[in-house]
Amino acid sequence: MTTTEIIATDAGDARITWHPAQRPRLVLALGHGAGGGVEARDLQALARVLPGHGVSVALAEQPWRVAGKKLAPAPKTLDTGWRGIWPALTRPGLPVVSGGRSAGARVACRTAAELGAHAVLALSFPLHPPGRPEKSRADELLGAGVPTLVVQGGADPFGRPAEFPEGDHELVEVPHGDHGFAVPRRAAVTQEEALDVLTAAVLTWTRSLG
Repeated sequence: MTTTEIIATDAGDARITWHPAQRPRLVLALGHGAGGGVEARDLQALARVLPGHGVSVALAEQPWRVAGKKLAPAPKTLDTGWRGIWPALTRPGLPVVSGGRSAGARVACRTAAELGAHAVLALSFPLHPPGRPEKSRADELLGAGVPTLVVQGGADPFGRPAEFPEGDHELVEVPHGDHGFAVPRRAAVTQEEALDVLTAAVLTWTRSLG
């Protein structure tokens, strides 16, 4: 049974929707991207699957989304919101994996060491703006300082898997997936199969974290 709570932060009120596991061993905190909220297909798929395997999932909405704004604020403000959410995520007394999709993945990487995250899950990490590989954000990913899993669509214009630099992170490709892990109708995998690749990879990885 899901529960929702409002969290006051220095950037405004945030919101967490908890999808609890019956016997949790980890909390997976997931932030959303700059162009959408926690209704994203990858976040919802993880919230459906992982609680059945001992991982409580916390879908965290940044203050700008809770306030009904359409444009995300500057990265510094996103980091402030995430810092304000963090104490509620640690309240269950379990290791917390800091994660998110797109802009949320960048926030998780930038703040992981500071907040004491157990690990980082980066979904659709925006390695660079579309068509601008010279504007790399690899330093954010490589600087996370904790075990990191990147799950990336094979056709993501913000960075295809082959473009990612070598580092301590693991990388799993979702075949044919775009930035939102949508796959074309004529792809060799169905949408459901693509999401199964994602959830299976994250589940296997969380088991390796202890």
